[in-house]
Amino acid sequence: MNKIIATNHAPGAIGPYSQGICAGHTIFTSGQLPLSPEGHLETADIRKAATLSLDNVKAILAEGGATMRDVVKTTVFLTDLQDFAAVNEVYATYFEGAPPARSCVQVAALPRGAKVEIEAIAVISE
Repeated sequence: MNKIIATNHAPGAIGPYSQGICAGHTIFTSGQLPLSPEGHLETADIRKAATLSLDNVKAILAEGGATMRDVVKTTVFLTDLQDFAAVNEVYATYFEGAPPARSCVQVAALPRGAKVEIEAIAVISE
């Protein structure tokens, strides 16, 4: 049975979706924009934006009983691949040891004019 994951430590959904879903031992986060839990969008600084997105992923995982060490796959959406190196600098600080598998794609636009969105899949050890 799937369990909805919801936390006040990440922004609420801006559409008809859950922050995260736990299916068995696997947690799927929705894509996290660089929004503070209070709803402030970071657009000026891509490093701060990536930090907010990853902090949101981390908070959702924590609510589901997982950590960033449990992440096996992420997807990073960028509106400008020129931001790739800056996002990588921030991203690398969130994963100890071997980082998870990842895809990174440039998209035409993201909700609310965001420059980055990050989603994750984590597997909780038994």
